[in-house]
Amino acid sequence: MMAGVLLAAGASTRMGTPKATVREGRDSFLANGVRHLWGACDAVVVVLGAGAAAIKRQAQGEFEALVASGRLRDELVQARRKGANGLEVHFTFNPRWRHGMLSSVRIGLEDALELKPAGVMVLPVDHPAVRSFTVASLAQVMLDALAACRSARERSRFCYALVPRFHGRRGHPVVLSPALAHAIAEDRVAESLSDAIRRNARLVGYLDVADRGVVVNRNTPRG
Repeated sequence: MMAGVLLAAGASTRMGTPKATVREGRDSFLANGVRHLWGACDAVVVVLGAGAAAIKRQAQGEFEALVASGRLRDELVQARRKGANGLEVHFTFNPRWRHGMLSSVRIGLEDALELKPAGVMVLPVDHPAVRSFTVASLAQVMLDALAACRSARERSRFCYALVPRFHGRRGHPVVLSPALAHAIAEDRVAESLSDAIRRNARLVGYLDVADRGVVVNRNTPRG
């Protein structure tokens, strides 16, 4: 099983309203992010901070409406084919959200690792245009890399990050092996997720994708 972490704790000052609640098509950024991650993850941890209570209430109502409308049917069928009982979304709160994204990454990774995943995918909420196919491709490459380890011991120590790349530009979601996810969650020196990966990864791979969404982050109402 893969686990996802959706980072949605920021104050969204440039957007003027919480990014998690902004609409991209029929769904909010938050619902879009969770649904994209469900393309490869049975469970997604959503890290909230500013306006957490209101965002959580809106998200729960939105997911209830998605279930009632049948729009999650394909995701549920795919999850059951993989042996999961269904789709999961967990909300967690980062009391230190003002300290930057890495503080949310750490909390999200800690919660995700409790699920004993084969790998963890980290996606900021302001990347609503990422395609589910890209998420699935990244997950498969990570699973293949872990399967290539010669023993369970080697696999448990394999600090590997996989990063999507569009026309040479690095993007999201980033996929972490469990060992690397644990190391980043414990790292109190790194200043950003990129810095934490540089400090702790023994190997960083890149997957070139034909998906511009991996490098498109929405910070203002105009994009």
